[in-house]
Amino acid sequence: MPAGVNLGDPQFAASVHDGVTRIEELISSELSQDDQIIRDAAPHYFETDGTPFRPLFTVLAAQLGPDPDAWQVTVAGAAIEMMHRAMLHHNDVAETATVRGGTSSANTRWNNNIAILAGDYRFATASQLGSRLGPRGFLLIAETFAELVTGHMRETRGTADHVDPMDHYLQCVREKTGSLVAAAAQLGVTFSGASDEVANCLSRIGRLVGTACHISDDIVAIASNSDQPNRLTATDVCAGRPAPPMRKSLGNPNNSIAEVFALLRTAAGLVKAKEIVGTYAAQARDELACLPDCAARRALLALVNSTVSRHD
Repeated sequence: MPAGVNLGDPQFAASVHDGVTRIEELISSELSQDDQIIRDAAPHYFETDGTPFRPLFTVLAAQLGPDPDAWQVTVAGAAIEMMHRAMLHHNDVAETATVRGGTSSANTRWNNNIAILAGDYRFATASQLGSRLGPRGFLLIAETFAELVTGHMRETRGTADHVDPMDHYLQCVREKTGSLVAAAAQLGVTFSGASDEVANCLSRIGRLVGTACHISDDIVAIASNSDQPNRLTATDVCAGRPAPPMRKSLGNPNNSIAEVFALLRTAAGLVKAKEIVGTYAAQARDELACLPDCAARRALLALVNSTVSRHD
């Protein structure tokens, strides 16, 4: 499980673990059926720091319905996670990454064209999984794909002159990260048999938590004691489009990357970013308060609280 998240009752935690395991096993099964040329070009991007976040959110959301172990929950979780891994290939090209998840990125192992095609293939696999869910599930996956690409394009183009940089950053995060967690939650709870009202609530919670987690990760990366900034933020600085919460601290544009990140660690932008994370977390707690008190709600609350505590 993610660091700092206690799922409470051991029996409930075991059930959630089993649900996440089923999603991971389905993903592995799908990947094993790829043609050799795809397997060579598309390394398996597994998370190295514990349970993958989106499958966990799918399974936790499903616990709020009467049939949390429905096969559709597993398929939905696998489809969303496959979409996330597909976007990693595209991100690595945009960010000129060399390593992902402890292994050489596809663009380093091959070239940018191969990496993009590998990502496209993973999106196709996500679509194939989504097609098993019927029109409603497939539509949500398609809408999420469209929003994900929109966010990626918005981030790549950079901030327009008339748009506040922080607003631009937050919109990119909502579209690129929040959308995936929102879909993971909505699909999980929908296919477990919960009402539309509960499903819509979980979608809002997922978007809030996904966005807050992304910002929190940026804060941790910027505030790190390491002299080596993370790949995304360093690339943004080099490209002349540094992502908030760093925007306010750039000062002298001639500063080296190391000097810029030294400034960022004491920046007003970090304070503002932490306030935004706290606001999103508070909104998520308000949404959770509308749900019945149960192990799933308490686990989701612990997940929300961890988004704030991780950068303290």
